Amino acid sequence: MSVDVDAIVLVGGKGTRLRPLTESLPKPMLPIAGVPYLTHLLSRIHAAGIRHVIMGTSYKAEVFSSYYGDGSQLGLELEYVVEETPLGTGGAIGNVAHLLRHDTALIFNGDILTGCDLADLLETHHRTGADVSLHLTTVEDPRAFGCVPTDETGRVTAFLEKDPNPVTNLINAGTYVFNRSVIDSIPTDRPVSVEKETFPGLLAAGARVMAHVDSTYWRDLGKPADFVAGSADLVQGRAPSDALPGPIGDALILPGAEVAEGAKLHNGSTIGAGCRIAEADIDGSVLLDGVSVAAGAVVRNSIVGTGAVIGAGTVVEDGVIGDHAQLGERLELLHGVRVWPGVELPDGSVRFSADC
Repeated sequence: MSVDVDAIVLVGGKGTRLRPLTESLPKPMLPIAGVPYLTHLLSRIHAAGIRHVIMGTSYKAEVFSSYYGDGSQLGLELEYVVEETPLGTGGAIGNVAHLLRHDTALIFNGDILTGCDLADLLETHHRTGADVSLHLTTVEDPRAFGCVPTDETGRVTAFLEKDPNPVTNLINAGTYVFNRSVIDSIPTDRPVSVEKETFPGLLAAGARVMAHVDSTYWRDLGKPADFVAGSADLVQGRAPSDALPGPIGDALILPGAEVAEGAKLHNGSTIGAGCRIAEADIDGSVLLDGVSVAAGAVVRNSIVGTGAVIGAGTVVEDGVIGDHAQLGERLELLHGVRVWPGVELPDGSVRFSADC
C-alpha cells in the first residue's frame, strides 16, 4: 500500500573521507554488504509505502541514473535532479521542489544507516501538527556532532554547534519530514545549510519543529571505520535491510567468489563477486568484486577496492585499498593507510615492524 508522501534522497556529496574509493564511485553507490548503500535505503523507503523518490545529485550524477534507471525494478518511481553548482543540504532540498507531488516529504541524508521506523516518524509528524520533524538519536559522546535539545513536549528548542559541554546527548540523525510549504521557502539561488540556516530560521520564526526520538540502529557511514562496521552490522543482522543479497551470518559471499577451504571469513566480512581467496584471514572487512587474496594474508577492518590483489603474508589493517591496487608479499599496511587505485607496492616494501 502506498502513502501520499514523497521521498527526497540527498546524494550530491563527494565522499572525500572515503577516498580513494570515491574516486570512481559516489559514496552512496559504494557496495556495503553486497549492494550499493543506496539500495538498502531505497528498500526501506519502499517498505514504508513510499513510491515516488527524488534524488538530489551532483558528483558523478550519471552513475545513479545509469544504475537505477526509472526505479521500476525496485517498485519505485525515481526522478533525478542534478545540482550544477553545490547548493548545500538546504539548497539541495529546495532544488527538487518542482518535482514534489504531495504536501509531505521524507528527506534522507545519503550516508546514514538507520533502523528508524519511517511509519512512526510520519505518524509523529502528523500527530503533532509539525512543520518539520526530525529523527533524533542518542549517542554516548555528542561533542563530535553538536546536539538538539527539546522541551517536555518533544518540540525542538535549539540547534547547537559542537561543544565540549553539550546540554543533551540527542543529535540530528539525518532523516526529516518537511511540509511542502517549508521546502518551497528554501532559496535555490545560493548554498543553504539546513542545519545552520533552515532549522534555526524555522525556530526563530516560531515554526513547529518536532523531535522523533528512538533507540533504533544508527550509524553515519562517512568514515572508513564506520563504513566497515556498518557493512558488518548488515551482514550479521544488527542493522535492518530488506536488500541483503544472502542470509544473515558471520560472512556474506557473493556469487562467483572462490574461497579456499582453509580460509577464515568472520566478523561480518563481505566477499564480492568473483573474488579469489586462498588460505587467508578476512576479518570484519569489505572486499569488492574481483579481489584476490593470497595465502597467509590478513585483511582486518578494511575496505579493498575492485580488482585489487593482496600478496602472500601481507597484512592490511584499518586500511582503504583502491581499485586494482597491486600489493606484493609480506607488506604491513596498518593504522588507516590508504592506497590509491592502480598503485603497485613491491614485496616487503612497506613495513611497520623491523622484520623483513
